[in-house]
Order: sequence, then structure tokens, then C-alpha cells
Amino acid sequence: MVNPKTWARVNSPWFIHFNSGACNGCDIEIVALFTPKYDVERFGIKLEASPRHADVLIVSGCVTQQCSERLLRVYEQMPEPKFVVAVGACACSGGIFEGNYNVVGGADKVVPVTAYIPGCSPRPEAIIDGVVKLLNTLKQPKSSSKEAKASVASSCESTDVMTMMEEKSIAQEE
Repeated sequence: MVNPKTWARVNSPWFIHFNSGACNGCDIEIVALFTPKYDVERFGIKLEASPRHADVLIVSGCVTQQCSERLLRVYEQMPEPKFVVAVGACACSGGIFEGNYNVVGGADKVVPVTAYIPGCSPRPEAIIDGVVKLLNTLKQPKSSSKEAKASVASSCESTDVMTMMEEKSIAQEE
């Protein structure tokens, strides 16, 4: 029997987008997800304006000192369980701005990141792939076999997108 809450989260995740100082390259790719060409609404994904109704926080851009407090506030306003996806090289590690006087670094310096989608800027297909993999990790039962985890690891190696949940579960098995 599938837990109704898990079923609802997997089949209809609501996203909130937080631009923490991006050049708008990643933002354009995130907005492209909702156009008819990519149509992520077929996965039940909805872009939500309020963090109180969102399940997944999508962060783009390097986190600056000015916006780090705001990012944390948005994250804390989201209901549990909540997931964070860092989109782009800047959100993953600070990108080319790392070491700047006003840059804190990647999103993981402020909030716990669940999935990293690298690239400058990542293509919409990569963002969709990362989000689908995040949703598939939620679908998997907690007592899944080693073979299933190995197949997840091999598929992630080919696309360079791996969620923190997958990394932890693979490490625990070894």
C-alpha cells in the first residue's frame, strides 16, 4: 500500500523558484520548463508563488550575503518534507563568483540541498532529468535491493545528476 502523502508529493510536486543572484541564464531555462515544448506539468509539477504551499525549492545563482537570510527564511517557511534543488554551477558551488567578497557560495552553504544540477546554464532536459530522479527516489521503498540502487547509480553517472538521497543510500549499502 502506497502512503497517500508520498503518492501526492511524487505525482504533484509544487515548486518555488528562488533567484539568489543569478545572471538569468538558469532562470530562462527554468521558465522554459513550463513552455509547451518541455511541459513539465505532465509530471504534475506546478510553479507556486508561496513557500507555504511548495514542496521543492529551486535555487539558481550564487548565494550572496544579502540574500542568504532571505533564502533561509523561504526555506523555513516551507512545510516538511521539503526538498532543495540547486540549478546551475553558481547554485551548486558558487561558480565563477566563488571567493568574491559578497558571495557566500553555493546554496548548500545556507540550506541543505537534495539534488544538484550542474551546468552553466543547464539545459531544460537536464533539469527535468534531475527532478524526475528526485521524484523517483521518493517513490522507492526504504528497503530496496542493492541491484535497484546500483542501477540508479549507473544511470546517474551517465547524466551527472545524482541526488543526495541516492548518494547516501548507495554509501550505506557499501
